[in-house]
Amino acid sequence: MGTYNLPRNVKGEGRILFIFTTKSLIYSVIAAAIGLPFYFIFSSFGMTMVGIACVAIFAVIGFTIGTLKMPELGKFEFSKKTGGENLDDIIKRAITFKMKGKKVYIYKEGENND
Repeated sequence: MGTYNLPRNVKGEGRILFIFTTKSLIYSVIAAAIGLPFYFIFSSFGMTMVGIACVAIFAVIGFTIGTLKMPELGKFEFSKKTGGENLDDIIKRAITFKMKGKKVYIYKEGENND
């Protein structure tokens, strides 16, 4: 009797160092790179530990953005609309919304005023 592999959802299973997915690792490295100037500034004043803490805080923020999803809370209107979506997708959409002049185009099917 042969083996049969059951199909399953393997999205997000490419883990690196157990806690990092590829996306969260990239976001963590980019955010830590943003924190590096703070490290160099603080280390020039002799406060190396403060600089390392800044880099670590930025890396944790990047990891959070790359990993977490927006919770769906019934109390807040914005969480009803974005509940269950990745934080980085929400941030990207907000940036493009601001860049396009805060305009939203809605197509309503069946309402054609020609």
